[in-house]
Amino acid sequence: MGSESSMQPLGPGSSGPAVSDVQAALRSLGLLEPGGAGAGASVGPEVYDQATELAVRHFQQVRGLSVDGRVGEETYRALSEARWSLGDRLLHHDPERPVRGDDVTSLQERLLELGYDAGRADGIFGRETEDGLRAFQRDYGLAADGTCGPATLRALRQLGRKVTGGRPQLLRQSASLVDSGPHLIGRRIVVDPGHGGTDPGFTAGETTEADLVLDLARRIEGRLAAAGATVYLTRGRDQDPTPEQRTAFANDARADLFISLHMDAHGSEHARGVASYYYGTGSGTSSTVGERFADLARREVVARTGMLDLGGHPKTWDLLRWTRMPAVRLDCGYLSHPVDRLLLLDARLRGTVASAVLAAVQRLFLPADADPPTGTFVLPQRV
Repeated sequence: MGSESSMQPLGPGSSGPAVSDVQAALRSLGLLEPGGAGAGASVGPEVYDQATELAVRHFQQVRGLSVDGRVGEETYRALSEARWSLGDRLLHHDPERPVRGDDVTSLQERLLELGYDAGRADGIFGRETEDGLRAFQRDYGLAADGTCGPATLRALRQLGRKVTGGRPQLLRQSASLVDSGPHLIGRRIVVDPGHGGTDPGFTAGETTEADLVLDLARRIEGRLAAAGATVYLTRGRDQDPTPEQRTAFANDARADLFISLHMDAHGSEHARGVASYYYGTGSGTSSTVGERFADLARREVVARTGMLDLGGHPKTWDLLRWTRMPAVRLDCGYLSHPVDRLLLLDARLRGTVASAVLAAVQRLFLPADADPPTGTFVLPQRV
């Protein structure tokens, strides 16, 4: 599930200017036939028809979004950002209203290929991108103003790729965790229980997903705090922060890790298991540390609970994209499946999942030669 809550989603049968805008964006991307909503459509071009739904699904799949064929805030924003190509506008850092778009992603990837640390290629022109751009401009005799204009674009296009065998800033990010030491004392970790407040998530009898993930978050908070970490929860029982508020909270806390917790549901009676997600486009751009932590957390949970392993997946969800630190989302099972639901309703199982997350966090900071096999690590008790 994605994070498209405050905007009324557009879907089959919707009509009006917003649908027309979505269709125009899809046509500009070559995903929808020009001249109407779809081939053979008997309705007007402002109606969300089957061709529009299929085009949206394709776009969502390619962009690493939740594939549901509906256009909520996240998909609408992604469509708007996809319209921009590098050179369409001036790019600069605005801390109040960050510039976002595919042109920013292209700039970031170009700088990274040239060996400049522009941060994560997430399509958001932040301070790291500005610093990388200024460094490039200084090295090539341009005005180091941090603005990507015509002169900078010409210089970028004239240069070939310099970096081979991996991107150095990703290697530095991975190495810096190990170099900072194996202890958790002083680490700042934000744990994000999904849903909350008026949004209960999936309901199983009298128990809601929101209540269960809050209980799990508090168990993780207790174990991490006992190990010396400073832990923050993004919400209490009565709050339902937006994705922007949740990520802003983590960024303001200068967290070292961000862990979002969910439990899934599906119409299929066969859907069950544990999945993890990290920031990534599916085409090579990803959070290296986030990917590793997503893998560690999921495998620890699976090894200790016996639940089905559904793998780790790159996504461009706002919750993963807007955080300035490694971020993962952990879906701890399906409340819609009778076996998973029975397990998740057991407080002892939730305690086991919390211990698994603690082990994964600790393993993230261990050097390779000291990293124990999955499911075997037990953090020593502090005296």
